Amino acid sequence: MDIQTLFSLTLFSLATLGSPGPNNLMLMASGANFGLRRTFPHMAGVAYGFPLMVLGVGVGVMQIFALWPVTETILKFVSVAYLLWLAWKIARADAPGKGRSGARPLSFLQAAAFQWVNPKAWSMAIAAVTLYAPDRSVGAILLVVISFALFGSLTAPFWTSLGTVVRRWLDQPGRLRLFNRTAAALLVLSMVPLLAGA
Repeated sequence: MDIQTLFSLTLFSLATLGSPGPNNLMLMASGANFGLRRTFPHMAGVAYGFPLMVLGVGVGVMQIFALWPVTETILKFVSVAYLLWLAWKIARADAPGKGRSGARPLSFLQAAAFQWVNPKAWSMAIAAVTLYAPDRSVGAILLVVISFALFGSLTAPFWTSLGTVVRRWLDQPGRLRLFNRTAAALLVLSMVPLLAGA
């Protein structure tokens, strides 16, 4: 991969990882509700779970869609159902220690597994492999994976920190409810452009 392509990959990684989407909206909501420290496993699951997904796509997971097209349709239905369920949970979240008990941020494994049902993650992974590792060479795939891991380790804490900054304003239950419902609505809306062509 030449310098120009590497620079393009860098910009692609930053733009896709840094833009609002299901992962970042959920991290911001988790930061607002649970704080930076408790959200750390969730951040790590996003930052490193997505590059692992890119690796899987690079070594041929997307060939399953070519062999069995119905699997892509099934994945989209599962993705939408799961994102709607997460949005519902965010909308109903209370302040930690109040109201409904048992609320907690996603674990590392839950956040990493979420990548496989996240429509934006699939779009990003397929586009990245197609654009920057078209020959599916190990070296090119690894560069894409490393780029996403590097910039994911920066963007995930950024979005979580944004939530913790907002948290100071959310000390009143009414404001927290409004924030959570707005985050849930944005999570639902984030699916629209990704699934419009479905």
